[in-house]
Amino acid sequence: MNEGPNKIVVFQEKQIRRVWHKEEWWFSVIDVVEVLTGSERSRKYWNDLKKKLLEEGYIQLSEKIGQLKLEAQDGKYYNTDCANTESMFRIIQSIPSPKAEPFKLWLAQVGYERIQEIENPELAAERARQYYRDLGYDENWIETRLQAIAVRGQLTDEWKTRGVQEGKEYAILTAEISRATFGLTPTEYMQHKGLQRENLRDHMTNLELIFTMLGEEQTKQEAIGSDAQGFSENKDAAVKGGRAAGKALNAFEGETGKKVVTSGNFKKQIADAKKQNAPKQVKSPDDKP
Repeated sequence: MNEGPNKIVVFQEKQIRRVWHKEEWWFSVIDVVEVLTGSERSRKYWNDLKKKLLEEGYIQLSEKIGQLKLEAQDGKYYNTDCANTESMFRIIQSIPSPKAEPFKLWLAQVGYERIQEIENPELAAERARQYYRDLGYDENWIETRLQAIAVRGQLTDEWKTRGVQEGKEYAILTAEISRATFGLTPTEYMQHKGLQRENLRDHMTNLELIFTMLGEEQTKQEAIGSDAQGFSENKDAAVKGGRAAGKALNAFEGETGKKVVTSGNFKKQIADAKKQNAPKQVKSPDDKP
C-alpha cells in the first residue's frame, strides 16, 4: 500500500497498483498481466496482447487505456498503462489463466467495496483495522497508524487545493519533511529498515509514526499560516514543518535517551500472520482515494 492517492491492493499475495482517476479505480495493466500469467516479461506480454486486441477489432482499447503515473520499485513515478474495471474485464477475457475467474470476482468486489465506503466512510476505517489485525499488529499500533493515515490525507488535501501536483511533487515534499524530521528521505529510511517494495509506514514503530504525523501536521499548519501556493512555497512549508518535528524528536531523545528511528521492521510478523490466516485473503486498506 502506498500513501497518498496511489494505492496497492493485494490479490493472492501479489501487489497490484491502482490510482483513483475520474471518480473510479484504474489498475496497472502490467501488474494484472503478471498476476494472471506469472510471466517475468509481463510488459512484452501486454504489448503483444494489445496488438492482438486491436487486430481483433477492439478499437476502443486505446481510448480506454490511460497513461497514469504510478510509483515504481525505485520510488519514482512513471506513466503506466492503466484501465478501469470495465476495460480490465475485457483484457482478462483475453488472457488464458486459471486465475482469471477468481480475479474477476476479486476485481468486482474491490469496486463494490469502494462504493460502500463512499456511502459509509466508517467502513473504510473498519476494513483498515481488520487488515492490520490480520497482519498481527496490536490495537494500540493500529490506532496510531490510522491516525497517521488521516493526518496524511488532510495534508495531501491541503496540497491539492494549493496547486501541488500529485505524484512527483507530492513525493518531493514528503521527502523534504522526512529528511528534516528524521535525517533520512523515505528511500533512505526504507534501506535502513531493509525494505524494498513494502510500505515504509507499515513498518514504523508507534514513536516513528507519531513523529511522522507531527511533521506532516506542522507542514499543513505552515502552509495554511503562510497561505503557500504552488510547489516552491509548499516546499518551504514542508522544510519548516519537518524541522519543527525534528527539533521535537531531538528533545525527546535527549530527555529519554531513546532513539526514535529504528532499523526494525514487521516483515517476520506479517509473514507469520499470513501463514496463520491462509487461505484467507488479506487486502490492503485504502488510505485515501
